[in-house]
Amino acid sequence: MRIREIKEKDNKTIEQIIKRSLESFELNIPGTAYFDPQLGSLAQFYSQQSHAKYWVIANELDEAVGGVGIAPFGLETGICELQKLYIAPEAQGRGLSRKLMQAALEFAEEHYTYCYLETMKKLKAANLLYAKFGFRQLEKPLEGSEHSTMDAWYIKELR
Repeated sequence: MRIREIKEKDNKTIEQIIKRSLESFELNIPGTAYFDPQLGSLAQFYSQQSHAKYWVIANELDEAVGGVGIAPFGLETGICELQKLYIAPEAQGRGLSRKLMQAALEFAEEHYTYCYLETMKKLKAANLLYAKFGFRQLEKPLEGSEHSTMDAWYIKELR
């Protein structure tokens, strides 16, 4: 498995991984990434923003089995958002989320002071991962949040 930047050929695969994951938690509802307008074109979306990237973790056939993104958060200077961290069910349990998080946070440290993320409390494994990486839970979302359904918010100081 190797980490690389997303390519156009990965768009459909990553969209399906994200949608299947959200469906498995009954989170295929408005206010989640499920309905993000750019979900089917992540390669283009991230390449059009400054200080933003989306990485995939690819198997030996160079097929994406998961991914994660970093992008500026709203109009806030110095704050990025960790976005769309998902792993296909068949690739879970191998530490791939950790590897993706490391790549994303190394990039974020070069461009931002803080990293913010939004999730759901019921995604217990994800919440544990964020805590292990030093994210601190917030009581409410930062101003400018787009995913109204989320009920857990985290921030990490990068420098």
